[in-house]
Amino acid sequence: MMNQAPVITIDGPSGAGKGTVSQLVAEKLGWHLLDSGALYRLLALAASHHGIESDDVEALKVLAEHLDIQFKQSEDSKVEIVLEGEVVTQAIRTEIVGNQASKLAAIGDVREGLLLRQRAFVQEPGLVADGRDMGTVVFPEASIKVFLTATPEERAQRRLLQLEQKGDVVDFDALVKTIKERDERDANRAVAPLVPATGALEIDSTELSIEQVVDIILSEAAKASYI
Repeated sequence: MMNQAPVITIDGPSGAGKGTVSQLVAEKLGWHLLDSGALYRLLALAASHHGIESDDVEALKVLAEHLDIQFKQSEDSKVEIVLEGEVVTQAIRTEIVGNQASKLAAIGDVREGLLLRQRAFVQEPGLVADGRDMGTVVFPEASIKVFLTATPEERAQRRLLQLEQKGDVVDFDALVKTIKERDERDANRAVAPLVPATGALEIDSTELSIEQVVDIILSEAAKASYI
């Protein structure tokens, strides 16, 4: 990381708000954005486009290392995800792509290929990287590391509101249970477990607004003379 552009990593479990926070911090700073959570879905979609099967590990690794992807701010300040020149923001959110992405994420060589691709996102004036192992594995020497979390109940409530807006009917208690089980798996997995990076600023967003969380991170950026 020496002599490279500065990096702010924002890790945390699903529902903590790291995606929205990362987008806003990147926008405020005028920095680039990396949504690492989308990468496996992008790889799965790209593999489908190129006719690469999930057992062709070598081809998948090469594809991962050279994924042509961009995260662009649209006119309404939302992030558009572009794969090989095509906007795929919605296309990567299908169940089929999600299931395939989950399979690819379990392949060590594929993870290694994407690790190299993620590090290639570092460019001036700086990068805000959102994910689960950005500060621990991908950018261990990042300038500022944040671990953003919230209680399982608060994250379940946020997810419930999202699903209800789509017209889905979901049981709140079942949602809490699912989130707790996922947290347990993520924290105890052998590869890149979901834990705060050494020296990370831990922020519990349960009682905080998105704006308050963003302000805390921007304050750290100011201390580092990035503002």
